Amino acid sequence: MEAVSVTDMHKELHVAAGENTGDGVAALVETVKTAARLVPRQVNDEIALAKLELEHKKARLGGVAAFAGVALVFMALLVIALVVAAIAGLGTVLPLWLSALIICGAMLLVIGISAFVAYRKFKALLPLLPENATRGIRHDLGIAKLGLDFDPATLEKEELSREEKKARKAEAAEAKARAIAEHNAKEAAQGPKATETELIARTAARREHLLKIREEIVAEADVKKLTVHALDAAKDKARETVGQAAAGAAGQAAETIKERWKPLAAFAVSAVAFLVLLRKLMKK
Repeated sequence: MEAVSVTDMHKELHVAAGENTGDGVAALVETVKTAARLVPRQVNDEIALAKLELEHKKARLGGVAAFAGVALVFMALLVIALVVAAIAGLGTVLPLWLSALIICGAMLLVIGISAFVAYRKFKALLPLLPENATRGIRHDLGIAKLGLDFDPATLEKEELSREEKKARKAEAAEAKARAIAEHNAKEAAQGPKATETELIARTAARREHLLKIREEIVAEADVKKLTVHALDAAKDKARETVGQAAAGAAGQAAETIKERWKPLAAFAVSAVAFLVLLRKLMKK
């Protein structure tokens, strides 16, 4: 009788499961790759569409700004008219030049006081950013990045000379110009920009495609369904293997018994015949 080992049965189970899930896994991988390729394109088109909409809104804001400018101009003319009226009213009592001088001096005094108060309040607010919080955040980031190698002295503001400031400004301007040139070159390589209508149509079509891909991923990634199917197939395969092994073992056992008891049966028959003959001879 041949023994069926547990290891062999496990191998049968894994092979059966692999045969049933191999195609599903491959399809799932391809679907995920397609989704990973389409999602960045969808995001880029959505950003481009948002930029175009902002440009349209900016154009409309230009009209709003024009009307607001007209209102401010007429408000300034109104203030001028009120000042002239005040000068004319005071001119009924004093000479006209003296009334105008008095009104201008009063306005200059109000402007000076207001500017001085505003300057003092603004100076008290400096620096505008929360200094301690900003320093703490920079300190925490430095510790997280460098650990014990971080030097808190680097958080102090570096005093620069005029030449150094000019050099840094020049470097910043050069870096900005280089970034703008690279951006323009990249846009030129990508070809003409899509219009708003084209972006809307393209994003809508890609959205439908992504929806189908999402449904395919959900259907193909039904792990429970795939697992149950694979386990059922593996159980059927294992049951068939065990049945074949049991049938072979039973047939082999029957043959073994037949071969062993055949000589014994012949011996028993011969012994009985001998005893019968011996008994007859003894009677005579």
